Amino acid sequence: MPEERLEDYAKRLLSQITTNSKPTLIGLSFGGVMAIEVSKLIAYENIILISSFKTTTELPWYFRLAALLKLDVLVPASLLKKSGPINYWLFGVDEAAEKKLLQNILEDTSPLFLKWAIHQLLNWKNKTVPERIYHIHGNKDRLLPIKYLRCDKAVLNGGHFMILNKADEINDLLRQATLLSDGTK
Repeated sequence: MPEERLEDYAKRLLSQITTNSKPTLIGLSFGGVMAIEVSKLIAYENIILISSFKTTTELPWYFRLAALLKLDVLVPASLLKKSGPINYWLFGVDEAAEKKLLQNILEDTSPLFLKWAIHQLLNWKNKTVPERIYHIHGNKDRLLPIKYLRCDKAVLNGGHFMILNKADEINDLLRQATLLSDGTK
């Protein structure tokens, strides 16, 4: 995987799509980038992004600077996998259960995959916003601040972890987004 291109990874993901009809692609964070990459390979109904970004220009400037300085290569994976006050703040987790879940996610993530994914995100060159895309983003997301991107629906007080701590609101927005799949958006 260390040398695999994002486009090739998207091709591998195609085997997980088992429907015969055009799917709705839903991606959370890194999964949003993958949903966009998969959308370049298949016919799809629509794309729903949650806590993600659509193009290179929506990535905050300091991430683009980190890519330019190759900080993703220099920073050890062990440091990226640590949970603690900085990651809790970045991901917007406050409750003990959320902190434990984030800690488990970080511990369960392969260091090789984590380094690869961060490198791919920082160096993604997508400039085109796909058609039929609906973007849900938290207005308090510190990892991908909303001021750097355009979304269709901002979740009040939603952080990068809002899929869990704002689950009811996200579910309502997903129901609304599926109503938009008839092309009325």
